[in-house]
Amino acid sequence: MTAPYRIFGSEMSPYSVKVRSYFRFKGVPHEWVPRNADSDEAYRRYAKLPIVPTVATPDDEGLQDSTPILEAVEGRFPEPSMHPDDPALAFLSALVEEFGDEWGNKLMFHHRWYADVDQAASAQTLARLSLPHGTAEQVAERTKMVHERMTGRGHFVGSSDANAPLITAYYLELLDLLEPHLATRKYLFGARPSFGDFGLSAQLYECSVDPTCGGMIRARGPAVLDWCHRMLEPRVDGTFEVWESLKPTMAPLLTYVGRYFLPWSTANAAALMEGDPEFTIELAGAPYTQPPQKYHAKSLAALRARYAPLAGNAALAAILRDGNCLPFLRPA
Repeated sequence: MTAPYRIFGSEMSPYSVKVRSYFRFKGVPHEWVPRNADSDEAYRRYAKLPIVPTVATPDDEGLQDSTPILEAVEGRFPEPSMHPDDPALAFLSALVEEFGDEWGNKLMFHHRWYADVDQAASAQTLARLSLPHGTAEQVAERTKMVHERMTGRGHFVGSSDANAPLITAYYLELLDLLEPHLATRKYLFGARPSFGDFGLSAQLYECSVDPTCGGMIRARGPAVLDWCHRMLEPRVDGTFEVWESLKPTMAPLLTYVGRYFLPWSTANAAALMEGDPEFTIELAGAPYTQPPQKYHAKSLAALRARYAPLAGNAALAAILRDGNCLPFLRPA
């Protein structure tokens, strides 16, 4: 019997939860291996970078980075597909996946490590996960170490006192847009999960387990919370919808992507190209400042490359134009 895939991950890692959700959906035999002291030796055999998730394949190969992991496994196990047959909807799903990975992570990470209550809860949870058999003293020492390390990394997502009220507003606006969309359907594109569901739901699921964002999502987005939990064990319950039925509540979400995520991602790439130590962009009338990040520029380039062969799709271009997304996907 072929050995199953092994997913080295953490319950506090949105990208780990994303990959595990996908493997469950596909029905691919796998083992969930918590990344902790007990699994360290096995993990290091496959991890070129010290990140989770890291997937060990039956061929003894190591895979990293959640999006390439999903795409690699989709090639080996194409059914049930996470991509709508309609090329326009398939691209919109990929756009939402990218949006979730990059912008959704900003919302989650900032809130997890900004307020004292979130810092304390998250640091202790991570310490407990990394030392499942640790003594109280060992866990306390690990909690202190995690707290010091993680609270010093907020600049990667633009977390700052100046940006804090903006990021909270972005989060609440996103919940308010998703709530009516998910109140009438199980998944973003219909009755079955898509690429976009995996990317965005995992970030919001992690928001839901933290004190501050968890309270917000329970108060403002009960249907969103249901979706986050549904995505832990996603399944095919029907078909993908067509754009006409999705449009009333999906179009506002795409407009949000075109108002915040794509302008920010484009400005980040430009700052990197110019060698600027930080960049400022006006988002919905308010200046937002942060240091540029290399990975975001790479992922924007990949998204544009994904769109390029679809540039002649008039239906897709119209949808993207209406959401102010098109200028950022085919820049001059």
